[in-house]
Amino acid sequence: MSDFLPTFAERFAALNKDNLERLGELYADDVLFRDPLHEVRGLSNLQRYFAELYANVDELRFEFHGCDTLGEDQGYLRWTMGYRHPRLARGAPIRVEGCSYLQWRDKVHLHRDYFDAGALLYEHLPLLGGTIGWLKRRLA
Repeated sequence: MSDFLPTFAERFAALNKDNLERLGELYADDVLFRDPLHEVRGLSNLQRYFAELYANVDELRFEFHGCDTLGEDQGYLRWTMGYRHPRLARGAPIRVEGCSYLQWRDKVHLHRDYFDAGALLYEHLPLLGGTIGWLKRRLA
């Protein structure tokens, strides 16, 4: 089995606001990054996106829980993201479970994240959060 995914996960988890130049070690110049809220094309745009992300939070970290390869050049990583934002959940830590689908050659050229956008953001907004919580309880 390839060690690409565990190595990628370890290096990604070590990223922080002070070492985002390391994104170039992980991602191809023509990378396409997608999540439920954003689509980013190109390494320089991805570096800007991550810089803005880290600038707007007090804390951000990823814990990886496992991986599944699908052939030689693609696979999934399961993770939990923890972050704190001063204007969400009164600055308390927020944890969101998700997974990433990756395709790579020597570096990742497609990164697609899957997670509950409500659990990440909307549920923690002062006015919208209560409404989303109510809707989830009603639909359950």
